[in-house]
Amino acid sequence: MQIRSTLKIAALVAGLAVMAPSYAAEVASINVNTASAEEIATALVGVGLAKAEAIVAYREANGAFQDVYELENVKGIGARTIDRNQDRIRVK
Repeated sequence: MQIRSTLKIAALVAGLAVMAPSYAAEVASINVNTASAEEIATALVGVGLAKAEAIVAYREANGAFQDVYELENVKGIGARTIDRNQDRIRVK
């Protein structure tokens, strides 16, 4: 019984090790000052087309974002969304 459990665990670990490279791939980043709403919605986790359009509208009304956390000024975008996408968001 213990050998069977050990073998199941070993198989699981081996399977995860094979899958690991796909998760380790570099995350693509996007410049929110130049990207379209469609590009932003595709690139950022938790940001759909409506929020992406709000980002673009804010940018057009207020100028380029100087800091990533300035995105918090956009309705529907909070610190959690920014933190989840920290590696994906560029402003320069």
